[in-house]
Amino acid sequence: MAYLELLQTHHLSQAQWLAILLAAFILGFSKSGIKGIGIIIILILAFVFGEKSSTGILLPMLIAADIVAVRYYNRHTQWRFIKKLLPAMVIGVLVGVWVGDFISETTFKRVMAFIIISSIGIMWYFEKLKSTQAPQSKWFSSTAGFLAGFTTMIGNLAGPISNIYFLAVRLPKNEFIGTAAWLFFIINVFKLPFHFFIWKTVTLESLALNLVVVPAILAGFFLGAKLVKHISNVNYRRFIIIVTALGGLIILFR
Repeated sequence: MAYLELLQTHHLSQAQWLAILLAAFILGFSKSGIKGIGIIIILILAFVFGEKSSTGILLPMLIAADIVAVRYYNRHTQWRFIKKLLPAMVIGVLVGVWVGDFISETTFKRVMAFIIISSIGIMWYFEKLKSTQAPQSKWFSSTAGFLAGFTTMIGNLAGPISNIYFLAVRLPKNEFIGTAAWLFFIINVFKLPFHFFIWKTVTLESLALNLVVVPAILAGFFLGAKLVKHISNVNYRRFIIIVTALGGLIILFR
């Protein structure tokens, strides 16, 4: 079946398809290392499918993009940070599954925005101090891991939390991207059964839709990967801080 014919099989308007393909392209771009723009994807898909349903549409797209990112940046992965974050992230996901049907969306957005903006303020302060000392405490990694797991389950919003953690431990650009790629590939695969069997936001029909947008994900990824090569470590850190802060503000006011 031709690609254009596939686009017509899901009973979506042309404008909706354009929005979905744009979201997929931006997702690939984000997973290439242009962090902090994931909130745009969430907004687009929520507009087309609704808040909760969009999480199930997005998850397989995230996994597809994670696979590409893992293969591309695998040699830069710092597994010691994944080992620190992953146990608490798993707990956060499980708590997110439990409270997902009860928490007020408005409350969630406000708490998330407060955490992100406050954390960015702290990170910017330390950037100004030019401190080279990275936080080593288990409390810090466990808190970041739990918040990342909880927020990724509730609304695929773990990006800002993980960005703050990897900035705090001062990972260089490629190590930042490679470590995040593996971490989120593992956790997104872990989340999939909950979306499929409990929340029922992932279905065979939605998976078929996900297959259609893979070319847009790939196009965004490889374009972004070329751009990342030309960004210095210092400018990369500044870019992540600024875009993550903007994402927190968008969550607060959307």
